Amino acid sequence: MSNSFDEKVTPIYQEIIKRNPGETEFHQAVREVLESLGPVLVKYPEFAHHKIIQRICEPERQIIFRVPWTDDKNNVHINRGFRVEFNSALGPYKGGLRFHPSVYLGIIKFLGFEQIFKNALTGLPIGGGKGGSDFDPKGKSDSEIMRFCQSFMTELYRHIGEHTDVPAGDIGVGGREIGYMFGQYKRITNRYEAGVITGKGLDWGGSLVRKEATGYGNVFFVKEMLKTINESIEGKTCIVSGSGNVSIYTIEKIHELGGKVVACSDSNGYIYDKAGIDLQVVKQLKEVERRRIKDYLEYRGDARYIEKGNIWEVPCQLAFPSATQNELNGKDATLLVKNGCIAIGEGANMPTTPDGVKVFQEAGILYAPGKAANAGGVATSTLEMMQNASRDSWSFEFTENKLSEIMTNIHNLCYEKAEEFGSPGNYVLGANVAGFIRVANAMLAMGVI
Repeated sequence: MSNSFDEKVTPIYQEIIKRNPGETEFHQAVREVLESLGPVLVKYPEFAHHKIIQRICEPERQIIFRVPWTDDKNNVHINRGFRVEFNSALGPYKGGLRFHPSVYLGIIKFLGFEQIFKNALTGLPIGGGKGGSDFDPKGKSDSEIMRFCQSFMTELYRHIGEHTDVPAGDIGVGGREIGYMFGQYKRITNRYEAGVITGKGLDWGGSLVRKEATGYGNVFFVKEMLKTINESIEGKTCIVSGSGNVSIYTIEKIHELGGKVVACSDSNGYIYDKAGIDLQVVKQLKEVERRRIKDYLEYRGDARYIEKGNIWEVPCQLAFPSATQNELNGKDATLLVKNGCIAIGEGANMPTTPDGVKVFQEAGILYAPGKAANAGGVATSTLEMMQNASRDSWSFEFTENKLSEIMTNIHNLCYEKAEEFGSPGNYVLGANVAGFIRVANAMLAMGVI
């Protein structure tokens, strides 16, 4: 067992591994949090006595179901649906739905576990959960996606509600999928319960800034981190992995703040444009035409496309891993540090492997873990729930200011907790400890449930 584990925490982790065999991503997420909690148990012995860690690591409910649907040729397909309702100490379960072939219980549990602490850090009244399916939306027609979403919601609807569990989007689930699912929920329940799902269209209960929120929020967090070393985003060369929703709006905000993004990617490779990525082209390819990033070259002939290339080879001062889990390993992290990177902001959930995180921390560069840096998405989802509850609609500027305020508060909370527990500048420890203490106190107050 790693010496970064406190002796009080070691047996708890071993028991979790034993009870959840084969769920490697979940083990990784639990380990990353538990490594921070030794000093917390010393300061708050009541958390150990009431087995708060063991209870947080065990989901309140795990729902797995069959999703049958027919394609356009009338062939029947069967996928598997998941919803893990992890912790409701602070409020209704809240977390996205992911549609991707890699989805299995271990991935949903890792995402749901992360979501508990991420949601706690926002200071808003939301618990943690996550869901999804091993369905692959790539290459499917709108009709096929509609039939799948309707079948998925026909089972899921009985487990969700604005005071129970509020899903949102994630990888493979955007505005189109949310619309189909909400329509089916409304049809089955005969209720216009706008607060049951977030990421809705602006004409039917959605919130301005929700689409931009995860990307914008990550950049706001990195901006606050840089302030602690008297630096700013202005004039910095940046790379952003991925080219989906999170990546697009990370690039947009970096450009607004005077930084220059020179590379972004998809699962096939990356593009490098030394003049700076033309975001309008990326938006056209990804949001409108749903094409691959290599087609960027049709619009910008002087850019380069590196098939199956490693985006972390591109020299930069700021890096924003925004694609998927474990996309950046120790070797990549070493390369980034060597090439002059001074800060990392995680737009994806757990995109850096444990050895990568170690490299960043040992090099002393600023590293913002996803549970803190990408919390802007769920924070704005909760702002959407507030607008739904009050039958209101806020302006873009007002909502963006609220988002900026929340991200600044999250940054300050992580920074302060890291100092309090003797590890200044360690945002991993700060985020884990701050999120854990908030949930633990609520659980303690509610008794053994």
